[in-house]
Amino acid sequence: MEVQNDFFKYQAQTTKFAAGFEVEKAEGSYIYGTDGKRYLDFVAGVSANTLGHSHPKIVQAIKEQTEKYLHVMVYGEYAQEKPVALCKLLAEATPDPLEITYLVNSGAEAIDGSLKLAKRYTGREEIISFKNSYHGNTHGALSVSGNETHKREFRPLLPMVSFIEFNNENDLDKITEKTACVLLETIQGAAGFLVPEDGYLIRLKKRCEAVGALLILDEIQPGFGRTGKLFSFEHFGIVPDILVMGKGMGGGVPVGAFMSSGKIMETLAHSPKLGHITTFGGNPLIAASSYATLKEVLESGLMNEVDEKEKLYRELLVHPKIRNINGKGLMLAVNLGTPDFTLEVAKRCMDRGLIVFWQLYRNEYLRISPPLTISKEEIREGCQIILEVLNEM
Repeated sequence: MEVQNDFFKYQAQTTKFAAGFEVEKAEGSYIYGTDGKRYLDFVAGVSANTLGHSHPKIVQAIKEQTEKYLHVMVYGEYAQEKPVALCKLLAEATPDPLEITYLVNSGAEAIDGSLKLAKRYTGREEIISFKNSYHGNTHGALSVSGNETHKREFRPLLPMVSFIEFNNENDLDKITEKTACVLLETIQGAAGFLVPEDGYLIRLKKRCEAVGALLILDEIQPGFGRTGKLFSFEHFGIVPDILVMGKGMGGGVPVGAFMSSGKIMETLAHSPKLGHITTFGGNPLIAASSYATLKEVLESGLMNEVDEKEKLYRELLVHPKIRNINGKGLMLAVNLGTPDFTLEVAKRCMDRGLIVFWQLYRNEYLRISPPLTISKEEIREGCQIILEVLNEM
């Protein structure tokens, strides 16, 4: 209990009800506690552990890099093997005109950098985002997130930010020649894994092109194979002007990036120079882990298994207390009706050895975002626990 006591005493808390769960080790689809129990992980560090815990190829890549060098220079000055290899592989794996990647430290920083890039390139000031969106908690990312409850106490935030409704085509007329960029989660995360309706993203992209606004897609949660494609926009027939990524990109280490065409990205290098600066972005240790993750996602065939695993979840999670299931692939939100009920279900699942979570804005939704490596047997094991908990409640 000493570590748990010190956790609450010395480490800043984000809520008044943190679990304080003490971790001994983690491997594959399981986290092992100091209580001697193992816990099946249906959350994957909130979509961060793409290949599960302690994947041997990631661990090996990190070990090899530690034997060479760690941080040597601020981002953008030295040519280092792993950061360059990562950016090259991303360019090869994504459609044109995406070709240049700026590596940063988190998804929120990548959002901030993408907004600066759009304003710099277009020379415009207005930003349009979406109601109930979530993009992070830095001042910039919070400014373009669409939940006032989470923003109210931190105002003033960025000016000239307005919000439209997701999947509402009538709102597209609000995108005008004054708009620098439209920022959208391809699948809305904190709102309960809401998926774009048929043709919506195509019409959104056409509107942006018609008025000269850049389309920024936030793929921080669905990226790196979670929906069965490397990035979820590939399901919807468009390519963004700027692509933002993070979370699962690193396979368990802190990383983010934003990606665009060479024509757009080069504007951060002049007038003024150093348009975006980061000390640890492109860190070789982080890049080694990210490169190993991306390579495995692309070559392992795991993305080909996502559809079947999604279908299995949907087939198994049928219960009178489950109202509906949102989402796509291995990012599913299970509607249990009320926040209090969902939080109690999550607690009882944890007691039985299953880690589940809830959605930030919509606490009535139980979050399921396991590693891509999860087996069908493990899916069955975890879903059985959820059903048993629902039955006993």
